[in-house]
Amino acid sequence: MPRVTVACSPAPRSVFEQVVELAEGATVRDAVLASGLAGALPDLAWESLSPGVWGRAVEWTQTVCDQDRIELCRPLTVDPKVARRERFRQQGARGTGLFANRRKGGKAGY
Repeated sequence: MPRVTVACSPAPRSVFEQVVELAEGATVRDAVLASGLAGALPDLAWESLSPGVWGRAVEWTQTVCDQDRIELCRPLTVDPKVARRERFRQQGARGTGLFANRRKGGKAGY
């Protein structure tokens, strides 16, 4: 019997995690249903989330193996590249933030 962990973060800084034992040949959808996620978070539309196993995207029909970690991922609200550019722009000139403290006689950027 495969024993898997179902993890979901319905909102920032909150995590639902449940370990379940399933029958052989169970799918990702079966694992989520067995975890009780729908009952614990009734407002969450878990079918619209993207399933993954150990951080790799899978289909709902993917069969699970013993010790798998099934993760349900929310869609990104901001592109990570855009967010990084904005953080760097807010730091100001290169003489502030990450590049502010240099050793005496050290080269810029090190």
